[in-house]
Amino acid sequence: MKVTINNKQHETQAKTVSELAAQLQLPAKGVAIAIDNELKPRTTWDDTILQEGATITIIKAACGG
Repeated sequence: MKVTINNKQHETQAKTVSELAAQLQLPAKGVAIAIDNELKPRTTWDDTILQEGATITIIKAACGG
């Protein structure tokens, strides 16, 4: 399916947010994901189904100032 991740088109076979995170090799901590401007808590990633055309925002925490 096609989704938009951080304003770029991506093709993915992932069905859930947790599968997408694994596919993108996101770190286990320090990452937030929103779908269509709705933040998805990590505890819901396994149950959150991705939809064709979803707009996904991934934010990674960074150290420093």
